[in-house]
Amino acid sequence: MDPDTFRGDVGVEGADVYWRRRVSVLTGMLVVVAVVAWACTSASGKPGDKTGGVRATPGASDPMVVSLPSSPASGSPSPTGAAALAAQAEPSPSPSASRSPSPKPAKPRRPGDPCDPKNLVIALRSGQNVYAGDAAPTFLLTVVSTDRIECTVDVGPRTLEMRVTSGGQRIWSTADCVAGEGVDRQTLERGIPYVRSITWDRRRSGTVCSGKRPTAGPGTYVASAHSGHLKSPKVVFHLR
Repeated sequence: MDPDTFRGDVGVEGADVYWRRRVSVLTGMLVVVAVVAWACTSASGKPGDKTGGVRATPGASDPMVVSLPSSPASGSPSPTGAAALAAQAEPSPSPSASRSPSPKPAKPRRPGDPCDPKNLVIALRSGQNVYAGDAAPTFLLTVVSTDRIECTVDVGPRTLEMRVTSGGQRIWSTADCVAGEGVDRQTLERGIPYVRSITWDRRRSGTVCSGKRPTAGPGTYVASAHSGHLKSPKVVFHLR
């Protein structure tokens, strides 16, 4: 037999055996890696378990893929969940706490009670426009109630005052030099006026009531009546 032919056959058979052994070794190494990965996964937790830590997916020929859990642990609530729990725990205000107190009903008025100022009308009228010589100016002061029931009002010279002015100066007033309390309480019925006649003696008045008071000179004067915030229209007249 030719020695070269024998060596050629052995060389061919040796190369085939060599590659088969290499493939067997590589396959065994991959199996070992897969077993080790599976053992690590079993020790840390079941594959695909979302309540544990890291998830591992072993493969026969692919590298080991590692992924972190996408949601936080179930034991720690998210900020949104904590805010919702706080909102639910906070007590809501009761309807009675948010409701404003209702005003107390007005006390029913009875006949003879004091008149409500908003139901009173004051008017003043002069006897004439010009007073010559020694003629004393005269006036009619009226008070009318528009209330449905009768009421009382003080028409005394201090409470219901008539005043005469000229050029912004106070000349005379019914409230000056009044003897006694000066109270005159009258009962008014709806639409029936109280009428009082007032005469001015043309003399000035003031805080001093004793002695002779000076006489007002000729000129233009203005008369008006008022009681608290109620005022009558002004009346203009002249002294000659």
